[in-house]
Amino acid sequence: MSMDRIERWMATLRTEWPFKLRLRVWPIVIILLFLACIVTAGLVVATTHMTRMQYAELQQLEQEKNQLQTEWGQLLLEEGAWSTPARVEQIATERLEMRIPDVNDVEVIRP
Repeated sequence: MSMDRIERWMATLRTEWPFKLRLRVWPIVIILLFLACIVTAGLVVATTHMTRMQYAELQQLEQEKNQLQTEWGQLLLEEGAWSTPARVEQIATERLEMRIPDVNDVEVIRP
């Protein structure tokens, strides 16, 4: 009797197998598509967050760059001011007590 049952079961499987398999595959396909949508949505959120963080960092770096350029410009101006003849003359007068000689103090020597 068990052989008879097995043969009936095999016959049933042969006649119903493709149809039943297709019905059982659809729920799996739907679940996989749903999971793919969830994973994709998570990746979109993560990518958006990373993009915003990198944009904030870019803005901070640009601000630092602008500050450094301003400081560089100020240093160039100071360098130019330090090397002017008026500045050199002022330092010579104040620190070294040098002065331009008067006409009476000048002596011309001829060969």
